[in-house]
Amino acid sequence: MKVSTRGDYASRALVSLALHGDGARPKSVRDIAERTGLPQPYLEQILLALKGAGLVRSKRGVGGGYVLARPPSEIALSDIVGAVEGPITAGDFGEPHTNGACDHEGQCVLLAIWALVGERMRHLLDSFTLEDIAAMARAELPWPGAPEGVSPTA
Repeated sequence: MKVSTRGDYASRALVSLALHGDGARPKSVRDIAERTGLPQPYLEQILLALKGAGLVRSKRGVGGGYVLARPPSEIALSDIVGAVEGPITAGDFGEPHTNGACDHEGQCVLLAIWALVGERMRHLLDSFTLEDIAAMARAELPWPGAPEGVSPTA
C-alpha cells in the first residue's frame, strides 16, 4: 500500500485540527492550509471527503470552518486514510480459493500473504490516534521508532 498525497494531506489537516482546535470554534480552510502548507483548493476537496466520512463537521458563513466530529482519541489514522483512499489493502487481489484464485502455482499462498500484510497495515494504522500524533508533535510522546525518551523536533 502506498499512501497517496490525498491520504497524507488528509492526515496533516486533521492533525492540525487536533493540535489547534478546541472542538467549539471552527478553523477555516485557509487557516488549516496556512498552518500545514497545503494547497487550499485541494484541501477543500479533502475536507469535504472527511466530512462525508463523519470525521469532521463544518459550519458555514462568517466564523465558519471545520472541527473534528469526534475527540482526537477516537479518530485513528486508519479512519483518515480509509476515508480518502478507500479500503486499506496490500493490493487489489482476490481472496484465496475464490473464482479460480488458486489456479496457478503458488498463487493461493501469495494471496493469503497479501491479505495478512493488509491486515497488519490496518492494525498498525489503527494503533495511532490523532491524540497520539498530536502528543508526538508536541514532544509529549516519543515518535514511532525513536529510542525511548527521544523525540525529534516537529
